[in-house]
Amino acid sequence: MKHSIISTLLAALAAACMLAPVQAAADAAGASAAAAELLDPLPEKPAAPGFALQGPGGDTYSLADMQGKPVIVNFWATWCPPCRAEMPAMQRAWETLRDHGVMLVGVNVGESEAEVAAFAEQLDLDFPLPMDTDMSVSQQWPMKGLPTTFVVDPQGRIVYRAQGEREWDDAALLDLVRALRR
Repeated sequence: MKHSIISTLLAALAAACMLAPVQAAADAAGASAAAAELLDPLPEKPAAPGFALQGPGGDTYSLADMQGKPVIVNFWATWCPPCRAEMPAMQRAWETLRDHGVMLVGVNVGESEAEVAAFAEQLDLDFPLPMDTDMSVSQQWPMKGLPTTFVVDPQGRIVYRAQGEREWDDAALLDLVRALRR
C-alpha cells in the first residue's frame, strides 16, 4: 500500500513538470546497474544549439567555449520538484568531474537572477548556473519538460538525453560521460 502511494505521488510530481514518470525514481538500489538505461542515446547526434548566457554572478557561460570536452547541460527551474531533488546529486557529480575534463552547467529556465542566486546559496551549489530568462535558448533544444539534461560530446553533438530526475553522481552514469573524453 505504501509503495502504491509513493508511486502515485511520484507520477503526480512528474506530471506537474510535464514529464512521464522515470525509472530512476523507482528503485535507487538498482540505479548503478541501470545507469546505461538512464541516458537515452541520440543516434543521430544532432549539433547542440549554442548559447552564451549570464549566471547570477554576472559571468557569461558559452557552450562554444566548452567545446573539446564533454558537457552535461541540465535545464531546470526552482519551481520544479524533480529539478530541485536532483540538484544535490548534480553538485556531487560536479565535484567529481570538474578536475577531469568534463563540464556541467545547469541552465535555469525563465527565472530571475535573485531566484537562481537564492536557490544556489540555499543548496550550496557552485557549478555554473547560466540563466535563460527569456527561454529563447531552451526552446532550441529537443526537450518536452523539466528537468531535461543533455550530454554533449567534445565535438559539440548531443549524444545522450535524460528526461526527468536522475542520480547524476551515480558512478556508472558518470563513466558513460567520462568515456566521451577519449
